[in-house]
Amino acid sequence: MAAQRRLFGTNGIRGVIGKEMTASFAMDMGCAIGSYFKGNVVIGTDSRTSNEMLKSAMIAGLASTGCGVIDIGLAPTPSVQHAVIRSHSAAGVMITASHNPPEFNGIKAIDSDGTELDFSKELDIENVYFGKRFRKVDWKSVGTIQSDSEANLRYTQAIEDRVDGGSIRKANLKIILDCANGVAGLVTPRLLTDLGAKVTVLNAQPDGSFPGHPSEPTPENLVTLIQMVKDEGASFGVAHDGDADRSVFVDEKGNYVTGDKSFAVLAGYLVSKNPGASVVSTVATSDCVGDMVVKNGGKIVLTRVGSPVVARKMKEIGAIFGGEENGGLIYAKHQYCRDAAMTTALMAELVAERGSLAKLLQEVPVYHQAKLKISCPNDRKKEVMEALVETAKHKKIDLTDGVKIFEDKDWVIIRASGTEPIFRIFSQSRSEDRAEALAKDYLWKLQQIIGDSS
Repeated sequence: MAAQRRLFGTNGIRGVIGKEMTASFAMDMGCAIGSYFKGNVVIGTDSRTSNEMLKSAMIAGLASTGCGVIDIGLAPTPSVQHAVIRSHSAAGVMITASHNPPEFNGIKAIDSDGTELDFSKELDIENVYFGKRFRKVDWKSVGTIQSDSEANLRYTQAIEDRVDGGSIRKANLKIILDCANGVAGLVTPRLLTDLGAKVTVLNAQPDGSFPGHPSEPTPENLVTLIQMVKDEGASFGVAHDGDADRSVFVDEKGNYVTGDKSFAVLAGYLVSKNPGASVVSTVATSDCVGDMVVKNGGKIVLTRVGSPVVARKMKEIGAIFGGEENGGLIYAKHQYCRDAAMTTALMAELVAERGSLAKLLQEVPVYHQAKLKISCPNDRKKEVMEALVETAKHKKIDLTDGVKIFEDKDWVIIRASGTEPIFRIFSQSRSEDRAEALAKDYLWKLQQIIGDSS
């Protein structure tokens, strides 16, 4: 009997519209989620052109199981998560494919505490879906559907309550904001304006074809933002992804700031204001984050890769801050999820209080990372990983997530992708050449192992 395929990846379920992602799939997944959770479910969408189709199908599935539905419309993922908590709902659903190309869309399920679902609950929902064990109710028990047009406003007001608005207003910050034609345009411009910043907004209109540029905030997609920061003498620039749970920054000199550096500078700042606090990162994130946390009197804790894993570890140990190097950062005093608007407000507070972002970034230790990948059939990943661990048995290794192998002060981590038939290889060194050489060395070792075991 063939193994049941996985639906949920690292961040929800994603697929191409008309292929993996169809109205019938969304309705059945709504039936599965509603059968599992039982209660009110908050739903929202990003700006993709297929959003209403999938949302309508999902709502039909949820209501057919007796779940009440609270529809907050176009909204960032963290706004949906905030609405779940505030409404004391059983769950939430976000229709989004984040930074994927416009032909994609997806379904992200949210737990009652506002965090993304953990692995075990995703498996439970998948089992309900594949077994078609859907709860059915009679005509008197079909779920009701209500709209909530104020959820985004409550969300931005909650962020304003978590930062020092007085300092931000006194600093007269000038910020260039790129919303990537995603749902950030509905919240972050208003938030920064309310905080007293002068804001110039790019690609503010939600548009699922992403006419401004692709929604992934990479340097090549942010050429206009980078140039405008320099031309207008801005305090900094910031870009969000399609569903506004990640922020990527540009300093006042027009330098693109990698996610690990913005994570490091914000983590150091928050720990300095909360002495002894803990910050949660992942085993694949640059050591510059931990260095800044320890330098400012805090404690760094490392977990497996994945924002739900980071969020739950933060709740477990009472950490103040956490995240990954992709710009998805979590501020515990607000909520336990990646939140682009919250991160942007924190950066505004930091720059307002301590000055130039470029100078603050100079305090962050420089590490170089290289990233490679190699194909490997899913059914052979386990044996390949075991063979790799055997070759490294005389070295210091960490098996928290995949295998992290230490080479003196450098390291390389090899992880099997949860969504693709590949291994990912990340390396780190103080030397750029050494980081690249280390990644290539382990790529070669994996090639040999995969070849030998075929």
